[in-house]
Amino acid sequence: MNAEDIETIAVLGAGNMGHGIAEVAALAGYEVRLRDINEELVESGYDDIEWSLGKLEERDQLSEEEADAALDRVTPVVELGDAVSEVDFVIEVVPEKMDIKQDVYREVEEHAPDEALFVTNTSSLSITDLAEVTDRPERFCGMHFFNPPVRMQLVEVIAGAETADETLDTVEALAEGFGKTPVRVRKDSPGFIVNRVLVPLMNEAAWLVEEDVATIAEVDSATKFDMGLPMGSFELADQVGIDVGYHVLEYMHETLGGAYEPSPLLAEKVENDELGKKTGTGFYDYEDGEGADIPTDAGSETIESRLLAVMANEVAKLIGGDVAPASDIDEAVMLGAGFPSGPAKLADERGLEDLHATLDDLHGETGAARYEPADYLAEAAESGGFYDRNGDGDTGEVAFENIEVSYPGEQVGRIALDRTHRMNTINLDLLDELGTAIDQLEADDDVRALLIVGAGDQAFSAGADVQSMAASAAPLDAIELSRKGQQTFGKLQECDMPVVAGIDGYCLGGGMELATCADLRIATERTEFGQPELDLGLLPGWGGTQRLQQIVGMGRAKEIILTAERYEASEMAEFGFVNEVVDGDLESAAFEQAADLAAGPPIAQKFTKRAMLRGWEDTDAGLEIESQAFGHLVNTDDLMEGVTAFMGDGEPEFEGK
Repeated sequence: MNAEDIETIAVLGAGNMGHGIAEVAALAGYEVRLRDINEELVESGYDDIEWSLGKLEERDQLSEEEADAALDRVTPVVELGDAVSEVDFVIEVVPEKMDIKQDVYREVEEHAPDEALFVTNTSSLSITDLAEVTDRPERFCGMHFFNPPVRMQLVEVIAGAETADETLDTVEALAEGFGKTPVRVRKDSPGFIVNRVLVPLMNEAAWLVEEDVATIAEVDSATKFDMGLPMGSFELADQVGIDVGYHVLEYMHETLGGAYEPSPLLAEKVENDELGKKTGTGFYDYEDGEGADIPTDAGSETIESRLLAVMANEVAKLIGGDVAPASDIDEAVMLGAGFPSGPAKLADERGLEDLHATLDDLHGETGAARYEPADYLAEAAESGGFYDRNGDGDTGEVAFENIEVSYPGEQVGRIALDRTHRMNTINLDLLDELGTAIDQLEADDDVRALLIVGAGDQAFSAGADVQSMAASAAPLDAIELSRKGQQTFGKLQECDMPVVAGIDGYCLGGGMELATCADLRIATERTEFGQPELDLGLLPGWGGTQRLQQIVGMGRAKEIILTAERYEASEMAEFGFVNEVVDGDLESAAFEQAADLAAGPPIAQKFTKRAMLRGWEDTDAGLEIESQAFGHLVNTDDLMEGVTAFMGDGEPEFEGK
């Protein structure tokens, strides 16, 4: 069965994950049967879908007609036979217990069509063991969504021992049809990718406290502010539910051995029903206390080294066990856990030799199985890192991780900000890559215009990645950060080629400062603009205080920056910031504009941009550049081409000569 053959989907389980997955499928245009064991649970799940669609409508992410149509596609069902008969695809989302899930599949097998595909949303249980109770193990795999499914981009697609490649291809295509990013888990291994990295990290954090090496505050400070992760380890455990991570860890301990022995601290919390936010208390107090109040400077080198070493070891086990390559691991953890950078890359940057030595020392001191280095860790350290820094197979091409550079044709070079897991927020690595990409495209004789867009469907860029930059809180570091952004964006503004920004979704803070450096801006109706820095006690630090006024004038620039309000695309068009608002295919409209500019006279465009830019700073200087350029252009082949085409009523073909 191919993805295009799938029309009707049964979702078994109407809880938080189940009704979320059902909503995603309905929004993608599929007929959905939402099933649970009684009428009350099913209706509750259906009501939650209706509420969620209403929220999307309130935020203008859906029209009333789209919300109503999606809800109409969902049919609440109690009888299992009614739910799965005559469906093409079954997604099981029942409680995370092997015996419960297996019982469900035995019953589903009695009623589902022979050709239907089965998938499980398990977060850690064996796909192979679940598939064994069905008559179709080759048409059975894992399809692990992340909570909440409507918002989270990642779907892990997991192979069982007998899963056919065709099944995996179909499920990946379906996930893409849902608007998600699938990452394939090549081998059935407990925890798959994201939980296999996160859960041991959470466990090691608990062991650090259990063994009096550090306090909860010190561990979370190191995790959040030194390592730059989105949450502290204990903060994340409270958010997800300590019991959830603990039960995954128990399963990993049972199936993978002593390296995954749960810390007594976690067991104690579960026994005391102190499970985090959902119970009001966990590692932090959410009822009578302030919740996760984490100091910014309480971390230490010891904490960071231990956590990174344990994380690197898990990455090595996944790669060495052929579960997933480094790039897929990084993509999955960034999308599923919101890491600003992938764990393999973080480990490479720290140095695998140092991390291997840390594990060796800890294993020698404690004898604990969790510190025994994986065989592949030593191999990767010797070769230069998980990404092989020795240069084997180097093609001479620049490898980008935070942006995508492509050549869509018509002499247009395209740059896509590609940190969809963080709404394309801008960090130091992205700034470095953006500067490199601009240089690369400017040096390419076959590129005459730049198009810059945001990947995904949420944002052009929601601003600076404040979380990943929080460690650079010292004034001198912050000054250098500001200068780096100004200089990188300045490259775009001063680029000799025309630059078009295609803007969809959020364009805020540093993202709007980046868009300000384009020559033309085309935006969708739903785009939201704003400079919210003053609400954070900051100011636009990447050129926004200077460049915005050049486009909209001093008064409007002050209004936008000082109020820190959000503005619709139509308002920004009235201000003169947006050149065109489109209701439809942004990429096509923006590319068409870039292609039109690319067909223009490159020498004249270069001098025009230079004269206008310098003229803003100094009118006399701008006029002088204008005069000199005018004289230079009179003697170019492009001028003759333009005049000849004009006289003959044809289209000029400028060659930049």
